[in-house]
Amino acid sequence: MKMFVGVPEVYLHHAFVDFRKSINGLAALVESELELSAMSGAVFVFCNKGRDKLKILYWDRTGFALWYKRLEKDKFKWPTKLHGPTLSLSEQQLHWLLSGFDVIGHRPLSLQSAVL
Repeated sequence: MKMFVGVPEVYLHHAFVDFRKSINGLAALVESELELSAMSGAVFVFCNKGRDKLKILYWDRTGFALWYKRLEKDKFKWPTKLHGPTLSLSEQQLHWLLSGFDVIGHRPLSLQSAVL
């Protein structure tokens, strides 16, 4: 099942985030650091320093939603060389990221780590 189908825009927050932050803290980062409206309907993706957790914040017309994913045996392929505080992703790139692929080079997680 594909999540986040038909989202207008996807923004990846470049810097690692303290994952004690929840909806209010992440929305404040969107507004202050990215200078974007957190209530625009866009999807905002954040990663922790260990690169094993993602938080995705979005506004769905009735309130904020926060989606969380944790990898058990590998790390997300988080882009490290960006020329700004954010990277705009396509919907397909978001799905690649959530599936363990490098959104820039399209390299998958190692086969060994994908086996349960």
